[in-house]
Amino acid sequence: MKDYHINIFYSEEDEGYIADIPDLKYCSAFGETVEEAVHEVLQAKASWLETAKAEGKPIPLPKYRPAIYQIAS
Repeated sequence: MKDYHINIFYSEEDEGYIADIPDLKYCSAFGETVEEAVHEVLQAKASWLETAKAEGKPIPLPKYRPAIYQIAS
């Protein structure tokens, strides 16, 4: 199984990096560096999946692909 795609971008407003996982609604994190943002979003992903399982909610399969990858295939 492939893993979930992570978007990372710099936020001028927040003066740091935002990482999010599009397939997992509202799963995002902040970090002052790219590495910190990725570390934080991986923790958020683990919590998101654990909570969904505990509450019996559906867990979406990883399917998000950025447009650049969709064009190339």
